[in-house]
Amino acid sequence: MSALLRRTKKRPADRVVTLVGKPGCHLCEDARAVVSAVCEETGASWVEKDITQDEELYKEYWEQIPVVLIDDEQHTFWRVDPGRLRKALGA
Repeated sequence: MSALLRRTKKRPADRVVTLVGKPGCHLCEDARAVVSAVCEETGASWVEKDITQDEELYKEYWEQIPVVLIDDEQHTFWRVDPGRLRKALGA
């Protein structure tokens, strides 16, 4: 059987959502509320990273914050759609 067919879908509880933002950013606050609610609902874990404290994140995402990553891959930026995030988590 090919590796592609053997792939199992990750459960939401096995996923990690990362919110990349900065203090004082109103879009980041909105994104935090959505990410927190969806992760609580689905069982996914989430972490928040401050772009002002990480030079690599700053170089990569400074024009896009807030940025949402799922398992370290970019999912979205600026606005977080709760339905799209749920779907991406497999919920």
